[in-house]
Amino acid sequence: MIRQWNEESLDHRNALLYAMGISEEDAKRPIIGLVNSWNEMNPGHFPFKDVIAEMKEEIYAAGGLALELPITGICDGICSNTPGDRYTLPARDMVSSEVETVAELNGLEGMVIMATCDKVVPGMVMGALRVNIPTVMFTGGYMAAGRLNGRMLTLTHTKQAYAAYVAGDISREEYKDVVRNACPTPGACPFMGTANTMCAMAEILGFAPHGNASCRSQTPRWHELARQAARQVMYAWEHEIRPSDFIAQNSFENVVRYMMATGGSTNSVLHIPALARQVGCDITPETFDEISRQVPVISTIYPNHPTYTMEEFEAAGGLGAVVKELAAAGKIDTNAKGMFGTIGDKAALAENRNPDVIHPVSDPIHEQGGLAVLHGNIGTDSAIVKFSAVDPAAWVFSGPAKCYDSQDDAWHAILKDEIVAGDVVVIRYEGPKGSPGMPHMETFMAAVLGKGLGTKIALVSDGRFSGATGGLAIGHVSPEAYEGGNLALIQNGDMVHIDIEKRTLTVDVSDDEFARRKAGWKPVVKPAAGWLALYRRVCTSAHRGATVYWDKD
Repeated sequence: MIRQWNEESLDHRNALLYAMGISEEDAKRPIIGLVNSWNEMNPGHFPFKDVIAEMKEEIYAAGGLALELPITGICDGICSNTPGDRYTLPARDMVSSEVETVAELNGLEGMVIMATCDKVVPGMVMGALRVNIPTVMFTGGYMAAGRLNGRMLTLTHTKQAYAAYVAGDISREEYKDVVRNACPTPGACPFMGTANTMCAMAEILGFAPHGNASCRSQTPRWHELARQAARQVMYAWEHEIRPSDFIAQNSFENVVRYMMATGGSTNSVLHIPALARQVGCDITPETFDEISRQVPVISTIYPNHPTYTMEEFEAAGGLGAVVKELAAAGKIDTNAKGMFGTIGDKAALAENRNPDVIHPVSDPIHEQGGLAVLHGNIGTDSAIVKFSAVDPAAWVFSGPAKCYDSQDDAWHAILKDEIVAGDVVVIRYEGPKGSPGMPHMETFMAAVLGKGLGTKIALVSDGRFSGATGGLAIGHVSPEAYEGGNLALIQNGDMVHIDIEKRTLTVDVSDDEFARRKAGWKPVVKPAAGWLALYRRVCTSAHRGATVYWDKD
């Protein structure tokens, strides 16, 4: 047994289990929690209801008793461009607390954690690392890409279409057609956004079955992977295999290597350091930048590619094929272990079926990895850009600053054509403490792309981005404006300079001038109550994961 119970405590628990029809004999079995984030407002998590019975069957056949425990499962897209978006990043830490609570309070012998979406996957893994009982993850698979008049669509195209509609480039009915056709099935949005990036993280770390992160939701293969996950958690229970038995520094570095090779979401620079911190490992933005210089981009799907989605990626061999190419070039640690074998085992099982979608390392799409960490007198700690989604024509960019203290103000400004080609838009007070909650700046950037200005306007912000964001979007500026970072002191017309290859982000303002401006500065304080107010008080900066759980103890 993983847990130690005294007779009185166990009988007290069992009396309550009997009340729900569990027999005395079944109560003697190890209880495995199916920690399920299923709900009816998240298409990425909606399919999980289809596999609960199958998982219970497999666990029972292996000698366990699977009991379902529901926890929060938010969808970032549901609240995009609303005040609710301030809750999405803090929800990661809340989900980790829920996993910790249901596991410890109920004395679970093991868990299958079930999630798909942006903050729920890292939140569940964060909680599992703290609990450290036998744990397997099963992710929900990706949704089909939308189609309209022969054109590929995803959720993010709805925002671009809205900007085009407001500009008069398409009709209202054409815009509504995009909305109707963008998301045809349940599953994770089928681009290389945060959801698919985090599902890949779970598989690379060794929690999820081989192929889970690049499998279409609700397919026969996906159902079989659910059964495999259930069988494996019982194997882990029998052999007392815990996350601490296989998670190490090289595990997290491998995730970063995979992110670089596939142009993964900038949100990984928040999540992976926060997760690593739970087990005493050290991943920083500098880790990402160092690995970015070692590992090239070898696969791109939307928004890094104009038409490829997860459908083409899976057909080409998916995550396993990327690992195989990295392993062949010595760009990933094949000795890293997991619940389902080593990274080397994963590479051996894989096949690259389309080198146009997944290139060999010898023929990369970009010589360096998909994310870059910038430094300068803007973001003296760090700033992040997903340059695999930036046209090379915009890798070097200079222009006058146009400053806004919220995304909403900047969004209305671009819809009214008050922002023009050549501008560097500064959106501030949207960081972890400033908003609070560090919401996405994807709505503004979608408007930029919808107006055809993707290479003509730059954005610099202490907010963050959807993994589907394209264009010259620099986020995670730390220190953030709310904490007195130089971002707060930039004025309209100051010349901003961006050089992605040189990793620089600067403004033509001297240190003396910044000091003079700061003497009269007061932060913009946005209202927050309850959980958001608590998060503002205790969260770390974006440079350190934007988490309330940075200190391991």
